[in-house]
Amino acid sequence: MPVSLLSSVLVAPILTVPADVNIPPNTSGLPGIDQLRTIVGAIMTVGLILSVLALIVAAVVWGFGANSSNPHMASRGKTGVLVSCGAAVLCGAAVTLVNFFWHVGQSV
Repeated sequence: MPVSLLSSVLVAPILTVPADVNIPPNTSGLPGIDQLRTIVGAIMTVGLILSVLALIVAAVVWGFGANSSNPHMASRGKTGVLVSCGAAVLCGAAVTLVNFFWHVGQSV
């Protein structure tokens, strides 16, 4: 009898499997979630406006550099145009990127 008691004690913990944990995002769990969404949307708008401003400034620098035969200034202007366009893409695609990686994380 002691062998069966020992085997049941050793096998029992292995057979118990915990249930799946399912915790969805809670949109009403904390006060101020709606205000936080408004603030994040305003920050995205400011980021897009600053990207347009940076694009204009970089294009002007690029133009001055090209017309004054200053390759260093023209190169900096080109880099500024690319960086400002990249910043605009990131600001515009932020929600889509976060949702994509959220769904990737949920499928793991």
